[in-house]
Amino acid sequence: MKHRSHCHEPGHAANTDHGGTQKSIHLALTGASCGGCAGKIEKALQSVDGVESARFNLAERKAVVSGQVDAGALIQAVEAAGYGATEMTDEEPADSKLMQEASCHEAQTSSDPSPEASQESAVHLAVTGASCGGCVSKIEKALQGVDGVESARFNLAEREAVVNGEVDAGALIQAVEAAGYGASEMTDEEPSGSSMTQEAPCHEAKASSDPSLKASQESQESQESQESQESQESQESQESAVHLAVTGASCASCVSKIEKALKGVNGVDSARFNLADREAVVQGKVDAGALIQAVEAAGYGASEITDEEQASEDREKADEAYYRKLLREMTVALALGVPLMAYGVLGGEMNVVTTGERLVWLVVGLLTLAVMMFAGRHFYVGAWKSCKAHSANMDTLIALGTGTAWVYSMVVVVAPGIVPELARHVYFEATAMIIGLIDLGLALEVRARGRTSQAIKRLLGLRAKTARVIRDGKEQDIPIGAVQVDDIVRVRPGEKIAVDGVVTEGHTSIDESMLTGEPMPVEKDADDEVVGGTLNKSGSILYRATRVGKETALAQIIAMVKQAQNSRPPIGRLADTIASVFVPVVMIISVLAALGWYNFGPVPQVAYMLVTATTVLIIACPCALGLATPMSVMVGVGKAAEAGVLIRNGQALQQASKLNTMVLDKTGTITAGHPEVTEVITRNGFDESELLQLAASLEAGSEHPLAQAIVESAQERDLTLDSLEGFNAIAGHGVEGSVKGRALLFGNYKLMQDHNIDLGDLQAKAQELAAQARTPMYLAVDGQAGGIIAVADPIKEDSVAAIKRLQRLGLDVVMITGDNEATAKAVADKVGIKHYFAEVLPDDKQKKVAQLQDEGKLVGMTGDGINDAPALAQADVGFAIGTGTDVAIESADVTLMRGSLHGIADAIAISKATLRNIKQNLFGAFIYNILGIPFAAGVLYPFAGILLNPVIAGAAMAFSSVTVVTNANRLRLFKPREESK
Repeated sequence: MKHRSHCHEPGHAANTDHGGTQKSIHLALTGASCGGCAGKIEKALQSVDGVESARFNLAERKAVVSGQVDAGALIQAVEAAGYGATEMTDEEPADSKLMQEASCHEAQTSSDPSPEASQESAVHLAVTGASCGGCVSKIEKALQGVDGVESARFNLAEREAVVNGEVDAGALIQAVEAAGYGASEMTDEEPSGSSMTQEAPCHEAKASSDPSLKASQESQESQESQESQESQESQESQESAVHLAVTGASCASCVSKIEKALKGVNGVDSARFNLADREAVVQGKVDAGALIQAVEAAGYGASEITDEEQASEDREKADEAYYRKLLREMTVALALGVPLMAYGVLGGEMNVVTTGERLVWLVVGLLTLAVMMFAGRHFYVGAWKSCKAHSANMDTLIALGTGTAWVYSMVVVVAPGIVPELARHVYFEATAMIIGLIDLGLALEVRARGRTSQAIKRLLGLRAKTARVIRDGKEQDIPIGAVQVDDIVRVRPGEKIAVDGVVTEGHTSIDESMLTGEPMPVEKDADDEVVGGTLNKSGSILYRATRVGKETALAQIIAMVKQAQNSRPPIGRLADTIASVFVPVVMIISVLAALGWYNFGPVPQVAYMLVTATTVLIIACPCALGLATPMSVMVGVGKAAEAGVLIRNGQALQQASKLNTMVLDKTGTITAGHPEVTEVITRNGFDESELLQLAASLEAGSEHPLAQAIVESAQERDLTLDSLEGFNAIAGHGVEGSVKGRALLFGNYKLMQDHNIDLGDLQAKAQELAAQARTPMYLAVDGQAGGIIAVADPIKEDSVAAIKRLQRLGLDVVMITGDNEATAKAVADKVGIKHYFAEVLPDDKQKKVAQLQDEGKLVGMTGDGINDAPALAQADVGFAIGTGTDVAIESADVTLMRGSLHGIADAIAISKATLRNIKQNLFGAFIYNILGIPFAAGVLYPFAGILLNPVIAGAAMAFSSVTVVTNANRLRLFKPREESK
């Protein structure tokens, strides 16, 4: 099979071998790293003519294809999808050919004395925690950012990074760790685990010709196979994430303690705890039981989450029960506290003087103790657990504050003689009121917090419960978890698509709005893909299941949204740092305030000392600080998912808000990526249909997009294609051949010039078409110019409006393309882009992005996520244009579930709104504590005679977290389209 180069001048690819026999072909593949890759490879293989079935085994990196097809066509299809492939013979094991090629090449380069082969300055790192193509991009980007690095490459299969340049290994390791992964230097004495397999194929080549080595070789192969399997199992275990539902956490201080406890478990690569939804996500090779024990040892409760939907339901029920419990406790506490507070405000005597007063206040003290045990028990239990774990949190502050007030009051009642007469004041109302108000604040927080996870609830709600499959000729309803790949599933109007698949029979329209944000239903026919969770609107269809369980697009989307919601943007690190030492510092400030009032305060010093110490403890609880970032991230990421935008992590969420330059790849991003015939211009007596029929007959064997556009145009006109003879592709010029005895030439001006074809006025017309971003191709018949067929990649309907939105958001939009200058300028002018790069090779796109960054610009790059991967990785934020089932596995920081550029504008608008919301929350939380603690300590008393009441401090603390949660929930009302008008 011949291929044309990807240029704007026509060249061709023709299928010359259609005579394959029915057989199974085995291919060894490279470059695949996840379930998404498997889907792409299978789709590429199934698109080849003659293929009846194609299956790819990700674990073995092996594809098995059945049908009447040539292996070369399959390999080309895989390579076109961005992966490598070689045919396996019956004598070769699955990995031997690829290993042989790699290792023998390595042996060759190791003996090559040329400077390029020398790796004297190369540093080899063993990297842990990487699991997909996105990790590869991030690790390479992190390494390339280290001063002195000339080049950096990371091999996902071997988990090895090779860095060239004058650089210290320690700096490289720090860069990898800062990117969220683990790294260690590999020395010559400690080769990678793949060294044995790299050497094996060369020995194998010798063994094939030397019988004396065969037995040794077979033994080595068996050992390698076992090691490979163990390595794979270890890798899968390491890459798996453990999700834990954590109870007992109440503030930012709890977050740092839980994460520290989890990271202390052997085998943990990373651990994140989200205070907003009380969920911890742990990456690494570790047992859930060990993690649970670590959390419990830190003074909290934990249980493993195995079913996200069930966990969400359980969490919702638990929150509802907790909400009602808090309301009951609040009612009891305030039932005692409010009358006592009213008594004091109305002039009632709160001092203990007479014996009768002592008896009354003793009863009140015992009632207050009952309130503390009923309504405040969770504070004291939490404080005790933290104490046993040698730590402190919000519960510690509340328990100390209210407990101190109650103990002091009881001392006044039981033994008033040891307290100065002026200080014989009781604070039972403060204890009851503080507990009641904090319970009220927690209840309101739980209620408001539940609204932040609406996006996940909606996504989980999209999943079908059952599927109607056809087995043994009978239809039967089975649980969704029992559906298997290749099952035939029937879907009727109004029903949800159960799992991902390909339509085999019927026609319908499907509402994909909940996944893509696109409101218009999408028409589906045979061979079209359907996505689980979408809604079948009209017709009844049968489809073959291709992805089930966690491999479905919806499952991957949910996982990505959860991952992003549990991530932490860089802006939140300051809060984390402060929170880790916040509670001990507050306790020290409380003690210092008490000592200051005791030594320098007015009479009665003991009373003032107690009030200020208690008030400092109560007002400083870091609830708001802990919720400020995660609440906004949860709502913002969920809002983006509703708009069809998947944000991979908190760093991307923050960086997107700062971008000032957006680079857009032209083909498939600004344009549709599907060329269409736009004009057929005839001369010398030919008509349009005749000219198009001849050109399509000549191009029928080609797989190039331009050729396919011509063939499709002919088919739309119901033109019959004739047989082709003498086909020949002329590189860089066009093609020639014979149809019904008529000699045809089809190509560019150079081809016509070489064959002395008189074009007349067609040349001027071709130049006019080229200036309009169209590709003109001349057709000559029997040495006579027949006309021009112009092909163009149409601009998407909404590209112009979306680009204007990006510009209104403050971004300089730059187009990058491999097209010639004239075509690039025509497209840029049509869509309103002032700056563009033309005639840029795919490998040079990364350099153009780096060039813009060198100019001091923060650059976003938008492309298809495969061919543009280096540029996406180089950019400060990479945006991948994705569709359907490929959406959750691209390597960019942000993935758009639909092809519209409005998704980029939505993502940036939501990013800006989310970051603004986080700043508001953090500002409020910091200001609250910065002003509240000195105020509580009594700094205003010497100047204005103002001393904060502990009850007011309790109310302020309780409602500070409610304010943060409420402010975060404002994002749910945010409309990105209105933001960029």
